[in-house]
Amino acid sequence: MEESIEHYWENTYNITQFGHLPDLPDDGPVALIDGDSLLYYEMNKPTLEEAINGLNDRIIDILGRCKTARFAGFLTIGKCFRYDVAKQMPYKHNRKGGSKPIIFYALKEYIQQTWKFKYVKGLEADDLVCSYKTGNSILCSPDKDVIYQSKGKHYNYGKAEWVTINKSKSEYFLWKQMLMGDPGDGVPGIPKIGPKTAEKILENIEPTDMPTVVLKNYIEKFGLLKGITIFEETFNLLYILQSAEDVLQSTGIELEKLEIFNVNNLNNLDDDKS
Repeated sequence: MEESIEHYWENTYNITQFGHLPDLPDDGPVALIDGDSLLYYEMNKPTLEEAINGLNDRIIDILGRCKTARFAGFLTIGKCFRYDVAKQMPYKHNRKGGSKPIIFYALKEYIQQTWKFKYVKGLEADDLVCSYKTGNSILCSPDKDVIYQSKGKHYNYGKAEWVTINKSKSEYFLWKQMLMGDPGDGVPGIPKIGPKTAEKILENIEPTDMPTVVLKNYIEKFGLLKGITIFEETFNLLYILQSAEDVLQSTGIELEKLEIFNVNNLNNLDDDKS
């Protein structure tokens, strides 16, 4: 595998080789970019140059739509803590295995070296973008969990649309997922409860009462002790960590201070730290 990656990695690519870099403000919000999907969007391009071109264009488009030169990007590398949490069945057990195109691995190196995307062992990019968010940042992700579990105005770069989520909407989304599970990540929820049944259960329920209502449904299905155990496991699998405190409590990992980069610096992306 290493020899193959090196074959693709013979040339050094610079951001300015591809596309047009717009004039972006240095004092805009910080775009917190969930980078996992960017790699998948581009990995099937015929050549590495085309894939890098597409990757650069996508990131520049995100920054342009957020009207900012400031960003921090994140990746998921390796298994996260949820693989240890899952006891009923393996986390993401339903995802197809197999090797990815070699361009995927080259892109993963490129986005770290050139765009300074970071990862934290044991965490997913979802957790990182949400845990680093502040009032002056924008979550940029196509992932429904990132967008709908976090309060604020977010940019879905998969659909090129803005989504605004308040506290009530974020809580409703989480507790609805707790009832029906998340097939995309292989989290089962309560058997025979789909979206419509979950919506009916939560209809006219105040957000503060939703945990109790959902727990009651787990106990009714699985019994008292097993119901509480599965409820806790499911919550820990579905809940996207929302702060450094969440990360420390759930994983024991202490997040480092957020490092912010400026696209206008191009070859000096590590000069802007905050």
